[in-house]
Amino acid sequence: MTDVGGTVRNYLMLIRFGNCAMSGVAAFIGGFVVSAGGVFRHADAMAAAIVTVFLFTAAGNALNDYIDSDIDAKAHPARPIPSGNIEREKARRLVYLLFAAAVISSLLINASAVAIVIISLGIMLAYEFRLKKLGLTGNISIAWLTASLFLFGAVSVGTPAPVWALFATSFAATLGREIIKDIQDEDADRGIRKTLPMIIGDRKSMLISSTALLSAVAVSPFPYVLHQFGLGYLALVAVADILFVTSAALQVRSAARAQSTTKTAMYVALLAFLAGALGV
Repeated sequence: MTDVGGTVRNYLMLIRFGNCAMSGVAAFIGGFVVSAGGVFRHADAMAAAIVTVFLFTAAGNALNDYIDSDIDAKAHPARPIPSGNIEREKARRLVYLLFAAAVISSLLINASAVAIVIISLGIMLAYEFRLKKLGLTGNISIAWLTASLFLFGAVSVGTPAPVWALFATSFAATLGREIIKDIQDEDADRGIRKTLPMIIGDRKSMLISSTALLSAVAVSPFPYVLHQFGLGYLALVAVADILFVTSAALQVRSAARAQSTTKTAMYVALLAFLAGALGV
């Protein structure tokens, strides 16, 4: 039983179960906003959307660890593949299975949902095999993959127009965090990929990441201004905004602390989105 439990924990770590669950929450929020709280009238489509993004996120995380196993041996040696707890070949087969399941699940929703999955799959593969070695292009790809979760949830039950502010906030915040992560991992990445800090230097990269984070702060009040969300959202997103601003300032002294703070800010922002969608 202990071995079985350990295996399960390793696979949950490989797919980053918490990230997968958050992806499902983001899709739910996108659908909830579009349906004006009537998401449960579209329960089948919403359930399929949540399952699809969970599977897609799991596949993407496993693929990332499969591709980056050599880098992780230095930067993140405790992860399942470099630690030897999961064989690379088994991880590769799991990636195929999860991506296939995500595509099949999207077929139960609608054509727009299928299109987003196919586009995102193309971006994911391009990122892992090419774009993440090209600096800013790779960062933008991850920002799309994260922000499109709200878009996916929206198109699963209606029109995507009402979620533009959530999409923009998520896109900008993710872009800023990805650049800070590249600054943090610069030594481990050297000789393997050419990230934005390697191309233009840390100072200019910090300027771009700060601009992205502050753009997220600037856009974040719009769901309240547009009367989509209430005061509960505004209060929580204000906390996230403070953390985003703090991250922008912290990165000058410590990319690791800035990255961690940005991650916390994104959790709080997601909680704000959820509170807003639920009318808190």
